[in-house]
Amino acid sequence: MASSSNVRGSAYADRRSTGPKDTTVTRTRVASGRAERGAQTPRQAPAGNDGAPRRNASVSMKPNGGDVDRRTERVTVTNRETVSIRTRSPVKEGVEEYVSERRDKERDSRDRERAGSRTGPSATRREKDAPQAPWKPQASIIPHTTAPLASRISVPPLASQAPATLQPRPLNQLSADVQEAAILEDLLFIFMGYEGQYIRFVESYNPAIEKDRLMGAGFRILPGLDPSLRDLTNSMLKMATHYGAVEAFVEVQSREEFGAVNHALCAAIRKLLKDYLILIAQLEHQFLTNPSFTLHVLHLHTLPTSRMMFQLYSLAHEILRRNSLLEDDLEDSVDDFDDVENILESLREGGDLGPGSIPGKKICKGGSVLGLLTRRLASMSGDPAARTLLTTLLREASRPYMVMLNEWLHHGGIKDPHAEFLVKEQKSIRRERLEEDYTDEYWEKRYTIRENDVPPQLEGLKEKVLLAGKYLNVVRECGGVDVSKEVGDVPRTFEDVRFLENVNEAYAHANSSLLNLLLTTYALPARLRSLKHYFFLDRSDFFSYFLELGASELKKPAKAVNVGKLQSLLDLVLRQPGSVAAQDPFKEDVKVQMNEVGLTKWLMRVVTVSGIEQDGSGGSGGLDNYQTPAAPSSTAEDDKNVTGFTALQLDYSVPFPLSLVISRKTVLRYQLLFRYLLSLRHLETLLVGSWQDHAKVASWKHKSSNPKLEMWKRRAWILRARMLVFVQQLLYFCTAEVIEPNWQGLMARLNGSGNSENDEKEGQGRVSRTVDELMQDHVDFLDTCLKECMLTNSKLLKIHAKIMTTCMMFATYTAHLSRALLSADPDLASNPPTASTGGTTPSASTSYDPARFDKLVDNLQKYEDNFSRHLKILLDALGYYAATETVVLLGLCARLSTANEGTPGGGFGGVGSAA
Repeated sequence: MASSSNVRGSAYADRRSTGPKDTTVTRTRVASGRAERGAQTPRQAPAGNDGAPRRNASVSMKPNGGDVDRRTERVTVTNRETVSIRTRSPVKEGVEEYVSERRDKERDSRDRERAGSRTGPSATRREKDAPQAPWKPQASIIPHTTAPLASRISVPPLASQAPATLQPRPLNQLSADVQEAAILEDLLFIFMGYEGQYIRFVESYNPAIEKDRLMGAGFRILPGLDPSLRDLTNSMLKMATHYGAVEAFVEVQSREEFGAVNHALCAAIRKLLKDYLILIAQLEHQFLTNPSFTLHVLHLHTLPTSRMMFQLYSLAHEILRRNSLLEDDLEDSVDDFDDVENILESLREGGDLGPGSIPGKKICKGGSVLGLLTRRLASMSGDPAARTLLTTLLREASRPYMVMLNEWLHHGGIKDPHAEFLVKEQKSIRRERLEEDYTDEYWEKRYTIRENDVPPQLEGLKEKVLLAGKYLNVVRECGGVDVSKEVGDVPRTFEDVRFLENVNEAYAHANSSLLNLLLTTYALPARLRSLKHYFFLDRSDFFSYFLELGASELKKPAKAVNVGKLQSLLDLVLRQPGSVAAQDPFKEDVKVQMNEVGLTKWLMRVVTVSGIEQDGSGGSGGLDNYQTPAAPSSTAEDDKNVTGFTALQLDYSVPFPLSLVISRKTVLRYQLLFRYLLSLRHLETLLVGSWQDHAKVASWKHKSSNPKLEMWKRRAWILRARMLVFVQQLLYFCTAEVIEPNWQGLMARLNGSGNSENDEKEGQGRVSRTVDELMQDHVDFLDTCLKECMLTNSKLLKIHAKIMTTCMMFATYTAHLSRALLSADPDLASNPPTASTGGTTPSASTSYDPARFDKLVDNLQKYEDNFSRHLKILLDALGYYAATETVVLLGLCARLSTANEGTPGGGFGGVGSAA
């Protein structure tokens, strides 16, 4: 600062010494005021450095040194006065005097230094008066930062650190005009962020500390200044504070971690700061050349710029507070440091966790900056200057954001190296994981919305923006989008009138492209029909044949079943000519699996994981959160009860992008319904086999002389018939009244003939059906089937499981009663049937045992009581839930009531025979 002032002072001294050639003037100073300056005539002598008139002691006008008369002297002085009056003002005369005195003071200091060095060690007193060493401030280059345009020159030393010989003359020793001149010169430096001679940084400000620079420098005026000048100067110092803070803000926010939107905002502010410096240069020119330029004129010239600087300063401080750069809020930072997924994602991609790159750290960037600018623009709309300024900043800052938005809308790609776009991509979730993804993680979590970083302009369109990019991303991965094709004629800023139209058109195009890809290229309807054949046992002649072929293997415990053998049998059956599966092009995608967890236990786990019943929907809440059944932690008894029939399930592999619609989450639902229908079909087969035994085994066909035994047989037949009616009615209800109507509704919506609320929407870019609606329709279809089949209600599940277990045990029990009937029937015990008569040859130890009959009666009574009691409880529960939740259960309640009407005199034998 001192060196700059010296240069300026030297320029003033050179201007003052300009005069005619071959002329030498020796000046003397007279201690007098500047009171007569206004009344000077062209013949008066100009003022000296201290404001007094200058007088010539001697004048030499000839090369040989001859003197001239007094008249010649006056002419010479008059010519010099004429030049001075044209180019000098009272303020600049004070400036020249101030600069000349400072130069004389520095010259005297240097002379004393030279004299002290020549004197030697003998002059000890003069050495004490001489300065210890000359002051040599140095500048250095600071290291690079990620802000490419940041200043790399070190901070200049403070004026308070300068030696006493360079300190200016106290203000109280200067006249008012000289004070104004000195303050004017200081202000021009202060406006550019440097200290002046009489205006300096406050003691608490350290320009080497970034936080202090961001807060803005405080200034103090040395004592002795006139009060009127002090007040006016203090009012202008605020602009210097704002300029320094904004300049530091631009350097900090231009760093890489603050994102492209902040970089664009800083570039726009940097243009304004350039205009600001041009204004300072113009003011300096006025200061040097305009005689009427005063402190008041300077204040009037800087008023509009001061208001602009205040707007920039307040905007910068709000952004810095959100970035936690102005205050130490470590507690808030720790509380917000919970974005574990983003931290792990950053580490997977090889990133570091340095300052600014921590995913959980609060950084105001991207949409947050645009939202802040938009809200300030709305609040400042009554100020024309502020509105114009903020509109310009918003327009420039939104340009890189619009580039990312157009890339996402028209190419389905994200070019967001600083994580500031409203759509967040989890690159660790890859397409290859779809085969094991039971939660639709790829579709639901690979692309998500940053809720806190959505600009207000996109708040109502964020779902469309997300879906448009997701759809195009899928089409692009299938080769349906030309990424190399540049997008032209798209809006570049938010204020473009085509902005809304651009989003709607991109959304409609992306949706139609993906729908056409799924329905036409990848034949989604045919895939769904194939799933219906295999998982819902639709026209399942092939599957009945498969169960017959694999019966010996499926009777084994689940852990002992040979899955490879079952897969071979299934492939053989699927290729059997004449079956519905023989012409299915997707039969290669069906696989056999063994689930060692029982169906009821698995469903109870799903229900209790997230409380499926509590949300009242009975829908997908638990299934979405429940991925795959864990390894069975049950006891050995539970494992023993799980046979191949109860553990059998099918799997279905689906290629991308069909795996988005037929995902692992939906395949899980298909498997649950398949296992339930298979359990009903298997139980029906057991009961029918039991009826066949009753019809052909001699111990059952023989009409005993004991009427009680005949009554017992009739009761057993009635109970078997009631159970068979129960199973058949339940199976019919699930297939004909639940699955088939819902399937027809799904196909109607898939073909576009369903009633959709979106069909009546008007406006350009509106679509009647979307891919997400299609996916949701598919999931809703499966959830409805699960709910109406009573697989999402824990109470109904428990009652149903008890009835099914009773029926299973009874079918197994009656199939092995031939020997017990021989010993309980006195006729057969004395004359046992032979194999030729349809009986079995008993062992020699078989004899009539009256106690065996009593045991048969007790066992049958237990089965009857158990089945009747649980069936009544089930009917009551169905009536309650039909009235409160699922109306369709009312039909099932009416159908099952027939199974509860059997009496010993009833005619259920016909039902069994018909079966």
